[in-house]
Amino acid sequence: MLFNSHVFILAFLPVMLLGYTLLGHTVGRRPAQLFLVAGSLFFYGWWDASYLPLLIATTVFNYMVGRRLTDAYRRNTPSRRPLLAFGITVNLAILAYFKYATFFVENLEALTGLDFAMRAVVLPLGISFFIFQKIAYLADSASGKAPDYDFLGFCLFVSFFPQLIAGPIVHHRDVMGQFQRPIREVLTARNFALGVTFFTIGLFKKVMIADNLAPLAQASFVSFAAGEVLGAVSAWRGALAYAFQLYFDFSGYSDMAIGLGLMFGIRLPYNFNSPYKANSIIDFWRRWHMTLSRFLRDYVYVPLGGNRKGPTRRYLNLLLTMLLGGLWHGAAWTFVLWGGLHGFYLMVNHAWQKLRATLGWTAPAGPAGSLVARAVTFVAVVVGWVFFHAPSLGAALDMLQSMAGMNGLSTVKAAGTVQGVTELAGAAGGGAAAQDGRLASLWSFVAARSSDLVLVLLLLVAWFAPNSQEIVEAADRRRGWLAIRWQPTATWAVVVAGCLLATMTQMSKVSAFLYFQF
Repeated sequence: MLFNSHVFILAFLPVMLLGYTLLGHTVGRRPAQLFLVAGSLFFYGWWDASYLPLLIATTVFNYMVGRRLTDAYRRNTPSRRPLLAFGITVNLAILAYFKYATFFVENLEALTGLDFAMRAVVLPLGISFFIFQKIAYLADSASGKAPDYDFLGFCLFVSFFPQLIAGPIVHHRDVMGQFQRPIREVLTARNFALGVTFFTIGLFKKVMIADNLAPLAQASFVSFAAGEVLGAVSAWRGALAYAFQLYFDFSGYSDMAIGLGLMFGIRLPYNFNSPYKANSIIDFWRRWHMTLSRFLRDYVYVPLGGNRKGPTRRYLNLLLTMLLGGLWHGAAWTFVLWGGLHGFYLMVNHAWQKLRATLGWTAPAGPAGSLVARAVTFVAVVVGWVFFHAPSLGAALDMLQSMAGMNGLSTVKAAGTVQGVTELAGAAGGGAAAQDGRLASLWSFVAARSSDLVLVLLLLVAWFAPNSQEIVEAADRRRGWLAIRWQPTATWAVVVAGCLLATMTQMSKVSAFLYFQF
């Protein structure tokens, strides 16, 4: 069941909201939470009920191990470290089997020439997210940072459906305290209005922007995978389309998750803060997939030593952390290279900051300098997305070669290029068939130019427009035409309702979120 489906919006969500509200106001918090857990498990099982036992078993296992670790910490017993290692190993083994077993066997077969006849393993939905969530809980239990949670509260923390499938990667301290508050205090009209607004913005991003960019983004990558050679214009068009498709798809999901949480009185952490406005790669990772960045920092980078063991070790830790972050996204060498590339970016960024400090270049760059830094960062990120999305390493390298201009500006005639237009304008005669061909070429040119205009507009939106939380939470205190701020008024209610209804009319074909595959 997807957030962007009619069955979710018109059936599942109203039933869950009504049941949770009625139980919370008439019977009490715990029966309402039990209802929410049951509904969340139903939501997960809608995709494939055969993986429900896995979700339930990992929940029970991690709760029991977490309680043992908390007790061991209080008594300062020596069994704490082996128990933590055991718990983390079990979680990673589950993740490794479902996500990386096929990848490992395929590479082993390539190296040895043997055929292990292993069937592809179906990846359970959301496993990368809820396994990381539980590993963080075990690590905090072992260090005394996780209080004693009751089993029902822990189950709700793990299975809460707004964040179950594709994040954000919710930390126990983000929400467990909220689950203990009286339902009457959190189920307010303002929270519900905020939630509906967030959800509508996210749904609009997904359905109206990301889904409509998908064909344009896919066209170039499919061409390169098929061995075709495209020019720089077409290659950059595809890369930029995917960059915006991924952003609006995943940020749209995160907005919907935040909105759904608020409808139930739970505030989930933000996952995006205008990442394409970043002026450096360091800044980008503070803005993009913020909960994953927090997990990698707290549970990978810092345990590796962070920046406490000298610059060389710091750079190595950055590289290892990003390599693991890339592998977390998918079992393919393209993801490993994407992570390694961002690790290299971060190393260069930190080295540049150190050089600037050494030379005393601490003055602000100014508007022009900030815009140049933003553009350089954005281009570096888009180059990385080529590895992230390409079906193979060869296709990624071919596309990057074209983006670098090594195959010319365009190798496709009459498909939106200056060369094609010149030939079209110079052609004459040829009968009806030739006329139809010229009209088709002209239409291709117009379509390409329209796509380019859309990409430019999306770039301006990503660089200069306020983001979801700035609009809904009124966090942006700027004045002027960009300072759009939501208010709980009748006017805004009509605007949000209109956007929601208009978007729902375009949901004839439900498409999965891109991060579901991770």
